[in-house]
Amino acid sequence: MITGVAAIATGFSLPLAMGMTVIIFAGASQLATMQLLTAGAAVAVIVLTASMINLRFLLYSASLAPHFQHLPLHWKLLLAYFTTDPAYGITIGALNEHIPTPMKHWYYAGAAGLLWVGWIIGTLTGALLGTQIPTEWSLDFAISLNFIAVLIPSIRDRATLLSALVGGGVAIVARGLPFNLGLIVGALCGIGAGLLLEQGQRREQQP
Repeated sequence: MITGVAAIATGFSLPLAMGMTVIIFAGASQLATMQLLTAGAAVAVIVLTASMINLRFLLYSASLAPHFQHLPLHWKLLLAYFTTDPAYGITIGALNEHIPTPMKHWYYAGAAGLLWVGWIIGTLTGALLGTQIPTEWSLDFAISLNFIAVLIPSIRDRATLLSALVGGGVAIVARGLPFNLGLIVGALCGIGAGLLLEQGQRREQQP
């Protein structure tokens, strides 16, 4: 809804707002793109900013690749399009633990597809409402709540807890970096911290 409201407020027509939603399907970069368009930024700056924000999908893809490497190209392209923060967050635990390989792509496509439908309906609703939603409702905070809701269930052991704490802490400290690089730096530091702890635990368990 927030993305739809922002699109109309930026001056997008309804077809353009929905077309952007369907093609890009990435909330954070869509909002950043609309803010930069409103500010009159150059096209190169807009493309570079959106690309930097979406670099985190490289990390998601690297994590998902072992589960889907046996699939034909058309399946990989479809699942790549559906990859979002919540789709990854709510499925990766099950993919790693108990979903059998022949069903993994169906499981992921089912979860991600439902999220896609919800995203399209929510964006359309926001676009139709336009700017009628009061600003005092502070709905933009819902974006942060979305990431928190994805994060909490994924913390299952000390390694993932350390990853979350380090990644979040570094991202906060590095939030002033240009092109939203603080997010990427935080993610990489969080991953590194979790891997180091896991390796240390394995060494302790070895006879």
